[in-house]
Amino acid sequence: MKRNLDAVTAGLSTPWGSGQVEGHVTRADLLKRMGYGRANLDLLRRRILLRT
Repeated sequence: MKRNLDAVTAGLSTPWGSGQVEGHVTRADLLKRMGYGRANLDLLRRRILLRT
């Protein structure tokens, strides 16, 4: 933490967080797992773009 003290300080002192981004990542991971072994990257891309 000492090496990234500026980042840690900014993360604790700013009023916003990364919750919304994490939600999008979680949703993309869910869609990826749902299509595992059955779909290719094009279908995954379409499903992610249609859900946003």
